[in-house]
Amino acid sequence: MVALTNRTNELAAVCRRCNTSHTLLVNITDVADWKLGKYIQDAMPYLSADERELLISGICGPCFDVMFGG
Repeated sequence: MVALTNRTNELAAVCRRCNTSHTLLVNITDVADWKLGKYIQDAMPYLSADERELLISGICGPCFDVMFGG
């Protein structure tokens, strides 16, 4: 079971391909854990795969699908 987290921090991310701005609700401690080397899926399991990819590569889900197939 995944523990509920306090996702009160807004994290803005912009897709490098389409320039669409996205706002993600995260726990700032989880972001720090990820930046310090924890796998993003372990640090922020509450984010979707598309949201995690946006943070990792700067590419949003729809653009990723166009680039690499859906």
